[in-house]
Amino acid sequence: MKQQSIWISYDLGIKGDYPGLYRWLDGHKARECGDSIAFLKYSYEGDLIEELKKDIGESIELNKRDRIYVTFKRDNEGDVVGAFIAGNRKASPWEGYAPSDNEKAFDE
Repeated sequence: MKQQSIWISYDLGIKGDYPGLYRWLDGHKARECGDSIAFLKYSYEGDLIEELKKDIGESIELNKRDRIYVTFKRDNEGDVVGAFIAGNRKASPWEGYAPSDNEKAFDE
């Protein structure tokens, strides 16, 4: 069995199954790392992402708006990678704050 250090970021909204998520995190001896972020060492046999999806899906009642993102070092070394195991990326709340390259000092 392999073991992978992972960080899980979660956003289940106001109606999310937080008790189910917290049971899952506690059962995996996760450590709190700030708002909606946890660190844990996850044991698996085959494909990390697929096993996480299955494990979490069996433990937490997810709806279509829930989002769970996992970050880890590929094979515990090398590149840091991440993937959604529930939900998808949405528009960033900071989008549009930085000046655009297209903005001119004067309107013409």
